[in-house]
Amino acid sequence: PLAENPTTIHVPLLNEKPYVEMTLWWLDRCGIRLERDGFDRFVIPGGQRYPAFLRTIPADFSSATFFLVAAAITGGRVTLRGLDMSDTQGDKAVIAMLEEMGARVTHSADGVTLEGGSLNGREFDLNATPDALPAMAVAGVCAMGETRLVNVPQARLKETDRIRVMYEELTKMGARIEELHDGLVIRNSTLRGAVVDGRHDHRVVMALSVAGLAAKGLTEIETAESAAVTFPNYLELMQTL
Repeated sequence: PLAENPTTIHVPLLNEKPYVEMTLWWLDRCGIRLERDGFDRFVIPGGQRYPAFLRTIPADFSSATFFLVAAAITGGRVTLRGLDMSDTQGDKAVIAMLEEMGARVTHSADGVTLEGGSLNGREFDLNATPDALPAMAVAGVCAMGETRLVNVPQARLKETDRIRVMYEELTKMGARIEELHDGLVIRNSTLRGAVVDGRHDHRVVMALSVAGLAAKGLTEIETAESAAVTFPNYLELMQTL
């Protein structure tokens, strides 16, 4: 919008559609004009400006995922404040996924409360929510039966190849897990503490820390400082649980 001339964006292959929806939502709230053909082509006139605004930014569902999974796999209970279920963030789908697996979820003015318990494996299409793969892989290990996380090949193109990395690191902890070209198949396993490598990937580090909660013995995570990329006080908040 700030360019002098119009910009045309062609999108031949779209994964993670909710992130585009979130961008469009904010552009609309800022009065930015654009034309589009579905999600395949966008034309943004130049010479526009963003107005100043005052608005509360909703909490981040991607970060919330790790606390939700932690409660789900340990039989614990956690309330997360600041989450807006009407928000366009894709990772809010994790709440419904965990509920489908058997966790109990309640919504109130205070936020979202999740209580864990006996989980059952399910199949989930993570194409729109690839950032949830590391944490949901941990949930799958702790669920009875088989969990399939599929249709998410772009998870290989993140800070790390998260499909391969979660396969390798959870295997070190005793997980029965199979790598697919576009996801993972995870079977109920008894995890044991191990020295694992977060590979300098914030979401891998946080997911492995959650796995450590369910493992017998001590889990040590290398490159754990990487969690600070998106969640500087992650360790502090986890310790409060």
